[in-house]
Amino acid sequence: MIIEDVGMFDYSKGFLEYLNEQKSMSPNTVTAYSRDVLEFSKVLLEKSKKTLKEASNTDVVSYLLKLKTDGKSSATVNRKTASLRMFYNYLMELSYIDVNPTTNIKSPKVAKKELEYLTIEEVEKLLDLPDDSTKGLRDRAILEVLYATGIRVSELIEANVNDVNLRMGFITCTGEFGKARIIPMGRLAKAAMEEYILEARNRFVRAEATDNNALFVNYMGRRMTRQGLWKMLKEYANQAGIDNKITPQTLRNSFAVHMVQNGADLKTLQELLGHEDITATQAYLRVTQNKIKDVYDKTHPRA
Repeated sequence: MIIEDVGMFDYSKGFLEYLNEQKSMSPNTVTAYSRDVLEFSKVLLEKSKKTLKEASNTDVVSYLLKLKTDGKSSATVNRKTASLRMFYNYLMELSYIDVNPTTNIKSPKVAKKELEYLTIEEVEKLLDLPDDSTKGLRDRAILEVLYATGIRVSELIEANVNDVNLRMGFITCTGEFGKARIIPMGRLAKAAMEEYILEARNRFVRAEATDNNALFVNYMGRRMTRQGLWKMLKEYANQAGIDNKITPQTLRNSFAVHMVQNGADLKTLQELLGHEDITATQAYLRVTQNKIKDVYDKTHPRA
């Protein structure tokens, strides 16, 4: 969905290019921001008969309050606020408007969620499940690489075969901000990836496949989707008897927490995870600190 769909103004294409090229946002984020602005434009037109250029601070505040009244989460309201702020900042930069209607609008506070991650024992149990079938070789490579590298699920499904260097044992991926980074895979992940690429991948690839460069492919020979990967992960989690709500992010969190627990410094971890801001990485340090305090409180006689 793009903002141009409503036909209300002629600068939407430039906004999308601005998000893609100047802000280096991921396709998913661009889509979300575009959808948010489109939604606001429709509400604004229906309620006040105004175009986006004519919106006032009161219009924006009223819209955001309505979202909260309708039960939207603080995280959702925050994202929509960020979308509108980005859009109107863009209009200000190009002098399309004289007053920014999002000025002085604060985002609601979001309660910090406790990080969900697996224990090392749970991870090992999960990674031991895939068998030596064609599907099993692929699934083992996916699980091993997710845990060994901590890359995002979007980075994994967008990876191509030539992004993998089996000889050196690393994978190259482009993160949310368009910066390529090289991540070592580790001995076991490298072995699983090598077995998949050399023995199993060609059994999935079909002549009619739309993308023969894709690293991980499904039974149709096409690039594996986010939904397909999630479904596969949940199936193995059920087999492993892991009660946690497990997602690819859970494995990314597990990678980071276990790295910190074993002495990794935050700067290195930040680079491995592809975080633009180190404050995002510090969340994993807090998990470790909290665990240390819990152990202390439970075991020290004078705690």
